[in-house]
Amino acid sequence: MSADGHLDAALFLRRGASRVGAERIALLQAVAQLGSISAAAKQVGLSYKGAWDGVQALNNLFDGPLIAAQSGGRQGGAASVTPRGHAVIAAFQKVEAELGETLARLEARLAGDGELDGLFWSLGMKTSARNALRGVVSHVTEGAVNSEVSLRVANGVDIVAVVTRQSALDLGLAPGKPAIALIKSSFVVLAKGEGLVTSARNQLRGEVSHREDGAVSSEITLSLADGKTLTATITRESAQALGLAVGEVVTALIKAPHVILAVE
Repeated sequence: MSADGHLDAALFLRRGASRVGAERIALLQAVAQLGSISAAAKQVGLSYKGAWDGVQALNNLFDGPLIAAQSGGRQGGAASVTPRGHAVIAAFQKVEAELGETLARLEARLAGDGELDGLFWSLGMKTSARNALRGVVSHVTEGAVNSEVSLRVANGVDIVAVVTRQSALDLGLAPGKPAIALIKSSFVVLAKGEGLVTSARNQLRGEVSHREDGAVSSEITLSLADGKTLTATITRESAQALGLAVGEVVTALIKAPHVILAVE
């Protein structure tokens, strides 16, 4: 309900555990208009990092990238909205218009109903996981207690998760099922070199596309395939020791039990 007592709603295009709402659509529109993530950030009232995070989230949650960006940092690199991004904007606007008309009719019908406040609630789930990558289940190996689930998140990029057998059944995880892989950035270990031998089930090669340094930690973003990205949070000392500059190719190591799966 809005402050004046009228029925109000926020439209979100949901992808499993994550949602695309009006703020990110506004960011998309600003990038389309201005051709720059930094300029778009100023227009919609976001920090550069906030806008960059929004771009990564949008590209990770759809089958193809919505924004194509070139390196440029805070000084502004070129960026453009892809045809798929324009389709998302158009779809959002159409649904938003239909929703407004529906709410007006619904409010008129339910006027004076004392239970109105309890009829509307958000089914959207929020998560603290920095990485949310949408994909399709490619393989499931069942065990007596746990199941190993492979999720194809991009061309040639699979993420393996180990979940309980019962969880896999409850989520309906089978080949062809869309799902979201949730991975905390602190669970992503970065390494350089070829032929690494580790116990981590997931070893994803990527190129450093962004680095954000803090007093103690550094946030490193890797470009994978098909516009997907993966973010790791490591100590700044480690980032310096590894020489993690933009353009460097590194391997992201993620243990399978550290991957959480969610479905729509």
